[in-house]
Order: sequence, then structure tokens, then C-alpha cells
Amino acid sequence: MAYTTTNFKTKKAFKDAVASGKEIRLFSPGMFPPNQNGRETVEGPHFPEPHRWYASVTVENGVVKTVK
Repeated sequence: MAYTTTNFKTKKAFKDAVASGKEIRLFSPGMFPPNQNGRETVEGPHFPEPHRWYASVTVENGVVKTVK
């Protein structure tokens, strides 16, 4: 699983940012980097806060394009 570079507190805030055209990228604090092209799963908010939302995203050239 990956995080967004911006620590969104809600999935709605994340979806709104992507819909408005902001360039949102992903990172993974673990050993495996997130996909740069294709599908990825995102969670938030960032650790150590408890995760309250999860999203399936489509990524193109490292930038989130769609959120489900």
C-alpha cells in the first residue's frame, strides 16, 4: 500500500484534489515503491494516525489520474 505525498485527512479531500487537476504523487514507506503506471492502493491519513480511508487509484507517469 502507498500514501499520497500530501497527507489528506479524508478520501473526499483526496478525490477533490485529483479532480481539480492537482499533481498528486505516491510514496511507500516500505521496501517496495508504488507503481508509476497502472493501479495502486492508497491509504490515509499517514501513520501514526489510524488509517480511516482507502482508495484504488490509477497512476500515469507517477501522477494519480483517477480515484475510486
